Amino acid sequence: MGGAPVIKGTRIPIDVILHRLKEGNSIKSIHKMYPWVAIEKLSGAVEEAIQTISAKLHAKKVSQA
Repeated sequence: MGGAPVIKGTRIPIDVILHRLKEGNSIKSIHKMYPWVAIEKLSGAVEEAIQTISAKLHAKKVSQA
């Protein structure tokens, strides 16, 4: 996938899932688009993306202080 982060065990880039959420889709509706990926796995991928972004933003704020 060109180095893009994907949901583990799939070829679905995490940014695709985030864009689907931005479009207003729920995790359940995204699961219907990708029924082979468990809802828990989709939710976990979103949570991991949130944690990664939060950690990077926090680290950036701390280094600027």
